[in-house]
Amino acid sequence: MISALLSYEFLQNAFLSGLIIGVIAPLLGLFIVVRRLALIADALSHVALAGIAGSLYLSQSVLFFSALNPVYLGMATAVGGSLLIERLRGAYKNFEELAIPIILSAGIGFGAIFISLAKGFGSDLVGYLFGSVSAVSRQDLFVIIIIAIVVIAFIRFFYKELFALSFDKEYAKVSGVNGKVIQTVFMIIVALVIGASMRIVGILLVSSLMTIPVAAAIQVAKSFKGAMLLSIAIGELSVIIGLISAYHLDIAPGGTIVITSIIILLGILGWNKLNGKKRVAKVKGGYMHDVG
Repeated sequence: MISALLSYEFLQNAFLSGLIIGVIAPLLGLFIVVRRLALIADALSHVALAGIAGSLYLSQSVLFFSALNPVYLGMATAVGGSLLIERLRGAYKNFEELAIPIILSAGIGFGAIFISLAKGFGSDLVGYLFGSVSAVSRQDLFVIIIIAIVVIAFIRFFYKELFALSFDKEYAKVSGVNGKVIQTVFMIIVALVIGASMRIVGILLVSSLMTIPVAAAIQVAKSFKGAMLLSIAIGELSVIIGLISAYHLDIAPGGTIVITSIIILLGILGWNKLNGKKRVAKVKGGYMHDVG
């Protein structure tokens, strides 16, 4: 693996992209999980699927789309889906969760239509669905690097506001936090990360990398920042083991990455059970508390 990594550019692109995604996906995922909005990542990934399928379909008849990387239209539709979710959450103030299945259903519907209309891109679509080591180009790597810089800068400068919005919206409002703008930007960034992660993890599995490392981390961490660091560590470990396994077994990396993270989660749950511990995701003042 090491000799191949030094020799082949596509492996270098995949490995570096995976390491970056292993940081930014759980980083955003923690804020998604504590807000109980984990299914948003699923909804946006299915909207991205519609964009990918639409781009592949249009590439068969429109010259512009034949030269366009389908990832870009997938990212654009994911961003559009994130904005629509925010609008629908505003329209259904007492039933905000309805926005997620509505957009998820729309994504699946449009995706199915484009797939049924088109012919001959089944093999290309599989790579987007489950990830592909060989499909990650240097251009994809540069896009992921730019998105990672945006994510880290956003979290760095708006950490306090995001924390307040996640745990006490009323306090955030009284403190003068512009929750609507920050939430909208946050959703757009989540959509961009989902779009950027498609090549490595796959559309159908990208939400898992945002939530499973977080689910494992909150079983162990004693503070919010501790959960953040631990979820990133678990995400990185999952990506490294998953990519190495995918290379040697010649299978889609998305599956190996997700299964690795699930094994880590099950290991932590088993360890807690053996030690008679029961953890819940309760955070007060930035600290996790044991219950039971």
